Amino acid sequence: MLVAGTARTDITPPDGIAHAGWGAQTHQRAEGVDFPLYCTVLYVTDENNSTDLAIIDIDTCIISVAQDRELRNKVATASGIAHDNLRVSYTHTHSGPVTGVSWIVEGADLIDPWLESIYEKAAIAVNEAKNNAKKVRVTTASGQCEINVNRRPQTEDGTRYTGRDWEGFVDHEVLVTAFDDEDGAPVATIVNYACHPTIMAQDNRLITPDYPGITRKVVEDNVGGMCLFLQGAAGNIGPIDGFTGDLAVYRKAGHRLGLEASRIRMGMDPIPRKERLVKIEPSGADLGLYVDEQSGEPDDTLSVSISHVTLPAKELPPPEQVRADFDSAQQRLEEVRKRTSDIEEIKKAAFPSKRAYIALNIAEVFGKGGSVELPVQVIRIGNTAFVALPVEPFAEIGVEVKAQSPADWTVFGGYSNGYYGYMPMSYAYPQGGYEVTTSPFAPGAGEQAIEACVQAIEDVWRKSL
Repeated sequence: MLVAGTARTDITPPDGIAHAGWGAQTHQRAEGVDFPLYCTVLYVTDENNSTDLAIIDIDTCIISVAQDRELRNKVATASGIAHDNLRVSYTHTHSGPVTGVSWIVEGADLIDPWLESIYEKAAIAVNEAKNNAKKVRVTTASGQCEINVNRRPQTEDGTRYTGRDWEGFVDHEVLVTAFDDEDGAPVATIVNYACHPTIMAQDNRLITPDYPGITRKVVEDNVGGMCLFLQGAAGNIGPIDGFTGDLAVYRKAGHRLGLEASRIRMGMDPIPRKERLVKIEPSGADLGLYVDEQSGEPDDTLSVSISHVTLPAKELPPPEQVRADFDSAQQRLEEVRKRTSDIEEIKKAAFPSKRAYIALNIAEVFGKGGSVELPVQVIRIGNTAFVALPVEPFAEIGVEVKAQSPADWTVFGGYSNGYYGYMPMSYAYPQGGYEVTTSPFAPGAGEQAIEACVQAIEDVWRKSL
């Protein structure tokens, strides 16, 4: 049998921290907390403790490559778990703190101390999860939830914008992985779903985990144990109801997803069973009495693999030029903020700073472009493959990897182990739009990533034979 344990720590930031980062927002600081932010950990090992790993689920928008490296250094040193055996995932909530250099100045001094506290708390939580570990059986099942939609519609003149595209590709699948102890009691639940947590947007001034936080709570309230949320391939997928300041909207969406995940979870049994008719008992009707007997053992394979794929990147402006553009946009924004309180004028100055900020982040990782080496992580837990990429992948990437995978179940996610930007499919490049213009990848990268992920899963499964 496998052995697993969970732990959670509160990472809610202080009031006044630099908030969210919408180009259209006029505030800078968070003005309160609607729902706490958490770091949730699942630790898994085999009975011989020959392989161990931790999945770390963090309520934040982005964890950069440098931040990911620092966090896993802290966790590895404290826990003894190998760097490659850590999956550091972030839910991608857009109503948490700013997590890097930004055009938002007020409250920026609180960011680094907050991030440092996450590194320390994550390390403590991983060790706590190890201490809580017990024998478990694991399996996965799926369902459907329609709170998401393709987010790349176009105007009559062909201009792409971020909204609702009812004809566009979308993945409604909800994947649920169950960890139950020897008595059948829930230890952990992993929920995987693809949807940008952009329900709470520019008009919201409160810290929230967006819908993933509510989803976890609903699952825990209904099922028991602890729930982790792993963001899927949400690059071109958003919420049907989004970009609002109405707190009830994100709570409702999280509740809907949580109820579907709970429904799936409560119908799962990780032990293979076969029914046997014991007898037919006469009554008003003849009653068939059955027992469901164990017919085999759950798969208890555990392994982790990190491979790398070199992908084509766009030719990008020199980093020093990008930095100069950002500094210029930032100076302009600060001048406007000092001169006026007019909301529309501030917005006009803010969104160029936002776009310059995105370009700066890309330049810091990719330099002048050309190509980039990307890590592909595959974790095998029983009959399920957990695949992670450090990008915002289009939904087609996740669906294709799941379809071509040799595993019984494949839980695909981006938003893990660092951040390298949007990864569109080739068809999207002639269309343009936000995801394409801000992506550092050249056409073909998405298709190559699919091949690399499938190959990585096949390699892991082959070694397990």
